[in-house]
Amino acid sequence: MALLQLAAGSGVFAAFCGFALVSSVTPGPNNTMVLASGVNFGFARTVPHLLGISLGFSLMVALVGLGLGSLFTALPWTWQVLRVAAALYLTWLAWKLATGGGVQERSVARPMGFLRAAAFQWVNPKAWVMAVGACSTYVLHGNLWVNVLLLSGIFAVINLPSVAMWAVFGSALRRWLADPRVLRVFNVAMALLLLASLWPILSARP
Repeated sequence: MALLQLAAGSGVFAAFCGFALVSSVTPGPNNTMVLASGVNFGFARTVPHLLGISLGFSLMVALVGLGLGSLFTALPWTWQVLRVAAALYLTWLAWKLATGGGVQERSVARPMGFLRAAAFQWVNPKAWVMAVGACSTYVLHGNLWVNVLLLSGIFAVINLPSVAMWAVFGSALRRWLADPRVLRVFNVAMALLLLASLWPILSARP
């Protein structure tokens, strides 16, 4: 509690909340995918995807804050492995999205589930940038465990409604994208955005 009061009093707490909100609500692989999921599957079927993102990313923040981020410095080749894995997996997801069927066909398909969405965070370029940036900027050195768990918990609370907004928006677009030709254009556009989201990890250095 003392740590939280100290952070809040110094403005660090408010600054971190702002960082978490802006980084969570702005476009990226997660938001692109839940927007497409909302269009293709509806909000209710996208809820496990949303929970997987929020809790999976919160776990990533905790592990990075507790020292996982230093792995890239100690073993630089792990960063290259991450780049390749992210590029391959996001390219595959983009292809699957671009070649998907219409709303009627999707009604019998399966959206991304909780575990898969949580695991996806480890090859999500924006998630790595957010986690490393948050931990390197806002984790105080005193009482590290409490500090890291506090940050990861706040991120989960802010991240879930931020990402859910994209799913709600996608669900609202369903009736406007009932035409299979229009939906195909939408899915191709989302696939291109997924590919564009690779830029942060392809251009960044550990």
